[in-house]
Amino acid sequence: MFAPATSSTRHAFVDTDVGTLTVVRDDDGLAGVYFPGHWTKPKPAVFGERSTTRDFAEVVEQLHEYLSGQRHTFELPLAPAPSQRAERMRAALCALPYGTTASYGELARSMGITAREVGALNAHNPVSIVVPCHRVIGADGKLVGYAGGLERKQHLLVLEGALPATPTLW
Repeated sequence: MFAPATSSTRHAFVDTDVGTLTVVRDDDGLAGVYFPGHWTKPKPAVFGERSTTRDFAEVVEQLHEYLSGQRHTFELPLAPAPSQRAERMRAALCALPYGTTASYGELARSMGITAREVGALNAHNPVSIVVPCHRVIGADGKLVGYAGGLERKQHLLVLEGALPATPTLW
């Protein structure tokens, strides 16, 4: 789902309380935010040259603001989604307000596709956190399927107030 590196593709590592994130950008904008152990993380060769976090200052600032509870939406240019379907999924995810969740089925009905298709598209969201795929939960309210791990998904939803800071839900 991630295009091969171009001469303009670059990446950096950002230390956060959810792990060291790999952030990737190209000339169009932010192309990836990946957790350590991310299920769908592309091979490092597609990330291009390593850069300093100075080249990602806006991304780093907004991620840290979000993770400290000071930011509810991101204002970052994004690289184009890899397909029209992925772009539709991105738009549906970005329409989910901070502090809310939706089930795979609810998103599927709103998009006219199956819950399985929502799951597949959601799992391959290359811009985790910024495009809030963590806000998608099971029909029964349980946390399921997060490429960054369910502990991180729970952490992000607790941070947003969508879940109480109590025992795990999976």
